[in-house]
Amino acid sequence: MKNWIPFLVLLLALSSCKTRNVIKNDTGNIQDSITQSDNNKGPKDVNEPVRDKLSFYEHVVIPPKFDQIKIDSKVRVETGSFIPTLDATIYIENDKKVWMNLRAVILNVARGIATPEGIKGQDKVNKTYIDSDFDYLNNLLNVNFIDYKSLEKILMGRTFVKISDSQFSLTQNAQGYKMVSNVNQKIVTDEKNREYKITLQYDTNYDLLSVNLKDVLSPDELEISYSDWDEYNGIRLPKNVKIIIKGSKSSQILMENTKFDFSRMETPYSVPSNYKKIEIK
Repeated sequence: MKNWIPFLVLLLALSSCKTRNVIKNDTGNIQDSITQSDNNKGPKDVNEPVRDKLSFYEHVVIPPKFDQIKIDSKVRVETGSFIPTLDATIYIENDKKVWMNLRAVILNVARGIATPEGIKGQDKVNKTYIDSDFDYLNNLLNVNFIDYKSLEKILMGRTFVKISDSQFSLTQNAQGYKMVSNVNQKIVTDEKNREYKITLQYDTNYDLLSVNLKDVLSPDELEISYSDWDEYNGIRLPKNVKIIIKGSKSSQILMENTKFDFSRMETPYSVPSNYKKIEIK
């Protein structure tokens, strides 16, 4: 398989709530999962329970409102094989599509698009293309919960796993907030059932700093971290995103977002007739 395929699909995962995944015993209702808040107490140097849970959940669960966003990025992928730093243009149309174009120097080398139905990608150098559902992307990331909506959230630095007050412990200290699953999170899909230990870190202003998912029945682990947050057009977004994949497959993606734009743009995608389809197995 050509080297660009895992790169293109992994980039789609780099990062607002419908999902096909189901966590057992999770009601999916924010209000039902939050106990009545007490008066908020100031953060300490050691982890202490959070009193104002309602405010925390409102900030980290409710997605920002936007129609579209364009992100210019520098992307480095480390898989053990040489892949040059690429310039990426990523365009997100809320609830509809994630489109991207990849360039090496001035040459367009790949293009991809994700919709709620699946993902498509083409290699302009080798004249090949893929057309797949999200199972292929999940296999590359060693997980089983990525769908279109979670992809949008990953790209924008939003909480992309389900959290509930009954199944997570929430504490606060001087550095921010920490959520740790106190029971293994069982994520059930048509193809695979898996259990994860999940840890999330947030800054004092609720910016997501990191998410770690450890499969309790295998060495597979996924960690996504965010840094250098700033506000653009009323929405807080991270300048740096890092994905680390460990286990049966290991690699990492480093993404430096250099520009955010909120104007609408054209997102052409068509496969030339002379391109060869690569079957996903």
